Amino acid sequence: MTMTFEATNTKCLSRCVADLIPHSTQKPYISKPIFICFSKRSLPLALTSKQVGSRKITKGGSITVSMSSTCNKQSESDGAGGLTYKDAGVDIDAGSELVRRIAKMAPGIGGFGGLFPLGDSYLVAGTDGVGTKLKLAFETGIHESIGIDLVAMSVNDIVTSGAKPLFFLDYFATSHLDVDLAEKVIKGIVDGCQQSDCALLGGETAEMPDFYADGEYDLSGFAVGIVKKDSVIDGKNITVGDVLVGLPSSGVHSNGFSLVRRVLAQSGLSLNNQLPGEIVTLGEALMAPTVIYVKQVLDIISKGGVKGIAHVTGGGFTDNIPRVFPKGLGALIYKDSWVIPPVFKWIQQAGRIEDSEMRRTFNMGIGMVLVVSQEAAHRILGDAKGAYTAYRIGEVVSGDGVSYQ
Repeated sequence: MTMTFEATNTKCLSRCVADLIPHSTQKPYISKPIFICFSKRSLPLALTSKQVGSRKITKGGSITVSMSSTCNKQSESDGAGGLTYKDAGVDIDAGSELVRRIAKMAPGIGGFGGLFPLGDSYLVAGTDGVGTKLKLAFETGIHESIGIDLVAMSVNDIVTSGAKPLFFLDYFATSHLDVDLAEKVIKGIVDGCQQSDCALLGGETAEMPDFYADGEYDLSGFAVGIVKKDSVIDGKNITVGDVLVGLPSSGVHSNGFSLVRRVLAQSGLSLNNQLPGEIVTLGEALMAPTVIYVKQVLDIISKGGVKGIAHVTGGGFTDNIPRVFPKGLGALIYKDSWVIPPVFKWIQQAGRIEDSEMRRTFNMGIGMVLVVSQEAAHRILGDAKGAYTAYRIGEVVSGDGVSYQ
């Protein structure tokens, strides 16, 4: 693991990291540098002389702003006095405007992962952080799982193209290095890499005095995967009547925490208080690590019939599902077709948040949506019994955006 410090305690941390990483994960898969550029998600993948890329704007709780037609709708909550994401300091419209300006300099953005042609395959890359969920890690002292969140946010993005993750690199920055704390964080990163069957290839640890508050740190990372060109999941074959299959989340995952923290402050409760009606504390419920869907999704893809995949992050259903649809198609969601985790019910009640605001901020219990054929839906939902949980949450319809019934 590559380290950069202004201090003298690097050897200890290097030894800790070396002990954590299995030897099998240290072999690099790609020996040449990879350069990822931006171009339109909707460009035909046959145009291999260009790179197909993505761009994410992260604000506050790590919200992903897409270029979907629904991105600029409902910029203000239609709630009557309830909290909104904008109230919590995250302005989706500002993020959309920045995306628009970037598009002028690097035309074509909006995919979940960036594709780079390599022979008969594409390298697929994604990058992300964990947003202000870190604030809760500092308050609860739960640092062992935040690394899982970090890996999940990138590998879940690139698997939407059907890519198998190859390797991951992280960036850990802090004001003064606490080796024991850093070891806990990196152990979570190792765990996340093992869950997604990819190598922790390296990273950067930066100690920057006076830049961060004492005891705090920041995290980011990126993953690179690979998929055959003739196996790319790109959504172009999606048609009316296709089925939306939802895979459950573990909770809030790693998005919307600016609003979560505002709700928590308004509620008068602490992270040590019990989640109303449940046996876990609010801190435990909110810090549940993001589900890594890689192995499950790749297994489902291998059996055929998967046409598009959306990772439900910042922007919720409203912004993320339309990103995989061809023009003229939308999603109809069956509102009561899956179990909504209690933590979302508490957030909505405590913050008096409108349904529309919840749906465009949180995953609401569904972390990944697969767009599949009718035949594949029967098989996937049939296989789910006893092996895993999956829900038939909607269908593809003519129109635009996401509607609910």
